[in-house]
Amino acid sequence: MSTYDCTTYYCNNGWNEVISHLSPYSWANWGIAIGLGFSVVGAAWGIWLTGASLVGAAVKAPRIRSKNLVSVIFCEATAIYGVILAIILLNKVASPKDVSYNFSSNWPWANFYFAGYSVFFSGCSVGFTNIASGISVGIAGSACALGDAQDSSLFVKILIVEIFASALGIFGIIVGIIQSNNAMFPTQ
Repeated sequence: MSTYDCTTYYCNNGWNEVISHLSPYSWANWGIAIGLGFSVVGAAWGIWLTGASLVGAAVKAPRIRSKNLVSVIFCEATAIYGVILAIILLNKVASPKDVSYNFSSNWPWANFYFAGYSVFFSGCSVGFTNIASGISVGIAGSACALGDAQDSSLFVKILIVEIFASALGIFGIIVGIIQSNNAMFPTQ
């Protein structure tokens, strides 16, 4: 009996055994789901922050309604970053040619697990970055709507800050692509 065999009937002798026996395909799919899901949550949170302030400030100054919709578009971009990375990562997950219960004895286990972990942590990086980006864009968009309602000369100045907040999401997707660059599931 090797150290990698299950020690109980259901193969769950604690979290260490459960996590060490989780399929790399499962790791990869969880990473894709986390990246996409958290990106959408970040976008929704940012839109909620921006939209509430925009609607409230538009009561005092109706002229800001259309101009400040740019803030909502920046928030929505964080969800699009998650969708882009999910498509890239889904293309990296490849099934083996010979689908069976057991892999052959010369199966490249190191490459298999590396690919699964790489895709998982790439998705986590993008998801967490896009939550931060969505919230920061939402806060900056809220400040932009409220400031523009008071003084229209502040719009462009605060919009620059909002663009920098949106750049966090771009940096996150770049890091995610770099992290998953060498991930190739073996197909032999």
